[in-house]
Amino acid sequence: MLQGRSLGIIVNPVAGMGGAVGLKGTDGADALAEAFRRGAKPCARDRARAFVSGLSALRAAVTFVTCRGAMGEDALPDGGYRTMVLGIGGGETGAGETREAARAMEAMGVQLIAFCGGDGTARDVMDAVGERVPALGIPAGVKMHSGVFAATPEAAAGIAMRFLWDELPLRRGEVADVDEEAFREGRVSSRLYGYLSVPNEPSWMQGMKVATPPTAESEWSRQAIAKWVVENMHRGTVYLLGPGSTVKAINEALGIDGSLLGVDVVLNGKLVRKDATEGEAMAAIAGREARIIVSPIGKQGFIFGRGNQQISGRVLRALGKGAVTVLSTREKLEGIDAIRADTGDRAVNGWFKGGVRVLVDYNTFIMKRSEC
Repeated sequence: MLQGRSLGIIVNPVAGMGGAVGLKGTDGADALAEAFRRGAKPCARDRARAFVSGLSALRAAVTFVTCRGAMGEDALPDGGYRTMVLGIGGGETGAGETREAARAMEAMGVQLIAFCGGDGTARDVMDAVGERVPALGIPAGVKMHSGVFAATPEAAAGIAMRFLWDELPLRRGEVADVDEEAFREGRVSSRLYGYLSVPNEPSWMQGMKVATPPTAESEWSRQAIAKWVVENMHRGTVYLLGPGSTVKAINEALGIDGSLLGVDVVLNGKLVRKDATEGEAMAAIAGREARIIVSPIGKQGFIFGRGNQQISGRVLRALGKGAVTVLSTREKLEGIDAIRADTGDRAVNGWFKGGVRVLVDYNTFIMKRSEC
């Protein structure tokens, strides 16, 4: 058994690869192969490194237990960290290795398992240790509907630090997942699978994604919002329309067949590209005036970094904060504690800190508190 403070780190090396290339996830060999075919780049290691960097002050005070190679070892700096590497990983890895690593960490008495991935990785950890070992998600997936993830890798580091020093209690965090095949076809089919025991820090954790029930009032608001947006679109300006029913009401107002869960490119009232990748978005905005229109995720409040990784930090830097318009019905916004952004670019995330202007009705904006 381990002595003193200890932290387990498990990285899903392929988590999040499908996001920027418009795949909605990488569950399954076929989806992963398609992600590579489209030129997807691994991003989980960088997310894990951002988490570990936030714990650098503890490198000699905590035993970091991790796996070989891309499953964790590669995310830890070479020197100064008190590290124990399990004989798991090092080659191609999958759900079996994640479960094996979590069980090994439980047997060693690790105080907290920090896993870097998405909803599928959360399910694997839950299957292995249930609620017996405290766990914390470092967000790196595409969808992340579960309520077990920190808002950002940096937030995860702060939560882990406070928990290891006995400053945070535990709560039950929901582990949910969606049917990726249905999701790629524009249908959301999700379910609650179970729970993990997670540190209770509401201001730094994301909640479980909650769909806003349709009402006559919310439908009227979506139509009013869409009407105002369409009336104020400029010829020659490219519009990147994010996922969600609020934004997709704009497609309906324009009479175009856009995607519900992807990013569409619109120019002069016409659909230029349906379900665009990050690369296609960059090509569409090159040398042009452009704007980004997004809506926050229900309850979680994310406008970037959850399900719309195609609008990346690189895309945002190319256009600037002033190019972003945020839409939401009042009903949806009332269920959101704060607006958040998790682009993987800390400077870009900082653009939205403090408050975000949200269009909630025809030519009606309100300021919403934000945390990034």
